[in-house]
Amino acid sequence: MSGGDKLDFEIRPNATPVAAADRTALLANPGFGRIFTDHMVTVRYAEGKGWYDARVEARAPIPMDPASAVLHYAQEIFEGLKAYNTADGGVSMFRPDANARRFNLSADRMSMPGLPEAAFVDSLRELITIDRDWIPTDADGSLYLRPFMYASEVFLGVRPAREYLYVVIASPVGAYFSGGIKPVTVWVSPDYTRAAPGGTGAAKCGGNYAASLAAQAEAIEAGCDQVVFLDAVEQKYIDELGGMNIFFVFDDGTLVTPPLTGTILPGITRESVITLARDAGHEVVERPISFDEWRAGAESGRIRETFACGTAAVITPIGEARFPSGSFTVGGGGSGEVTMSLRQRLVDIQRGSAPDTHGWIHKIL
Repeated sequence: MSGGDKLDFEIRPNATPVAAADRTALLANPGFGRIFTDHMVTVRYAEGKGWYDARVEARAPIPMDPASAVLHYAQEIFEGLKAYNTADGGVSMFRPDANARRFNLSADRMSMPGLPEAAFVDSLRELITIDRDWIPTDADGSLYLRPFMYASEVFLGVRPAREYLYVVIASPVGAYFSGGIKPVTVWVSPDYTRAAPGGTGAAKCGGNYAASLAAQAEAIEAGCDQVVFLDAVEQKYIDELGGMNIFFVFDDGTLVTPPLTGTILPGITRESVITLARDAGHEVVERPISFDEWRAGAESGRIRETFACGTAAVITPIGEARFPSGSFTVGGGGSGEVTMSLRQRLVDIQRGSAPDTHGWIHKIL
């Protein structure tokens, strides 16, 4: 069905779903992004026709012509969010409406059609409903949802495609950190930048992540877990990590995070952290912060904590930063009281064990 904000999804149940016993065995240790549920959502788009042929069907390979536009000009965007089993026995999502809005902002930057927000949220609800048994029941488990869209038109001209495929797949995941949360070590890249003014830094497109992989490999070679990018113009100011936003906690309780100026992804978790920190009485300032200020602040004790945040790991404390000429620790290399308090508050809201005063939780079942 095309037109309007709602789509009618045709449900085609998987004729050969994973057996219950096998599913239970897989859920015992799902890891992250290694196993997938029985179904997926697909919706097609054609210029002049709109969105149509919305389905929930068996998860399967997607046939693709070698001349599909995405393979040549990289028109592709995606989102990532989670569904949770809640304390009352139901299932909920955390802020899918915010993901829907960001999805369309990414689509606009990449010259792709927007998907009505209601259709985006409905597509997630349909997949969660049919694959509810894939949501891990342990306290740290969740169902990771990956909506994405790509240019499917068979055409080699350099212009926005006229046909697209929207897909949602789901992957049950366990705790991001096995053995508990530990502060990570980050590498401040001297050679690579993630995005430049006027580029696609604020869009959640695959090309941004592909461009970060060489720097991430450099970080691993230096014994680090993640890479921190500096701005592309002056190579001076902190932008973000390879896949997470970053915060600095000062000795007076103030939180500082780089501003959204077009080179940084506007993280849903980032926005939530800002809100929760202000609820807790912290001043939150969005301003440029240089690498030199971070290093000097960490060494003097002015900056007490540093943490990264994103959908996968929620909030991740940063204990050490390394760079070609040296390294420094933050707060003695530990997790930090403010970091862990904000993390716990956010997790409790996501899982329904704390009041949702901001209307972030969407009940599914």
